[in-house]
Amino acid sequence: MTSPVRQLDVVALGGGHGLAASLRALRKVTSHLTAVVGVSDNGGSSGRIRDQFHVVPPGDLRMALAALCGDDTWGSTWARVLQHRFTSEGDLDGHALGNLIITALWEETDDVVSGLDWVARLLDARGTVLPLALEPLEVVAKVRNGNSVETVRGQVEVATAQGTIESIELHPQNPAHCQQAVDSVLQADAVVLGPGSWFTSVLTHFQVPQMSQALHATPAQRILVLNLNSQTSETPGYSPVTYLDVLLDQQPNFRLDVVIADPEHVDDVAKLEATCAAHGAKLHLAAVAESGTDQHNDELLASAYRAVFG
Repeated sequence: MTSPVRQLDVVALGGGHGLAASLRALRKVTSHLTAVVGVSDNGGSSGRIRDQFHVVPPGDLRMALAALCGDDTWGSTWARVLQHRFTSEGDLDGHALGNLIITALWEETDDVVSGLDWVARLLDARGTVLPLALEPLEVVAKVRNGNSVETVRGQVEVATAQGTIESIELHPQNPAHCQQAVDSVLQADAVVLGPGSWFTSVLTHFQVPQMSQALHATPAQRILVLNLNSQTSETPGYSPVTYLDVLLDQQPNFRLDVVIADPEHVDDVAKLEATCAAHGAKLHLAAVAESGTDQHNDELLASAYRAVFG
């Protein structure tokens, strides 16, 4: 008898809609999937829960859990329920039900990781969701506007700041990290960064010392998925090469193996390929965009991952 092929252990890092898109694609490729989610959101329902209960913001964790729900009736129903947002004249207005469920389980278990695991079991999620840190984090950025540079605090404020973001850091600078998340990166076969908000979702993972060390030390294949377009606020005018340059300028010793990009969204393929090669990475061009949008298509991105994993 032939031995069954072992599925790859894949870790995806990020937050928000970008990470959710990556997870929806990756769960079609492997069942051994872990999401490591940033915990610096300070807006909307997440920000209100963060301030009121002094917990990590649950919103991006909720989105990751919803993305890991199956396509069957159970999974699709719970994904919608988790994302359901209340509209009312009272205090529940704007709150996502999933944020409240997650917060309730944190209070019941008194443990961030255990609470998320209980939610994943309830949803029959196809993977594990872990926070980057066990305490809420604050994004602090240096933003240049003309000849002046100002310090901007808060994820929402940084994401909407006028000017060019020059650097970011997280406060506290040495937070209570999630050891399970660090271990998952060190033990992975493949680590995926992007797509997503470059400064407030992708680069923040390098600002937690233990996670940064793990990302640099892991023997895993390191894969970067480039955004399809620039973001009008956080990364205005960014080309695919700019996204790559910013990452590698801030993390010059970080080794990349593969960069995934959609050829229809690359203005200069030769330049991007040369930039990848200069940093030891291979450019993998594949149609991954939903037709007529700036969003990734789950099936197409899954196909690109399969090709890259080989």
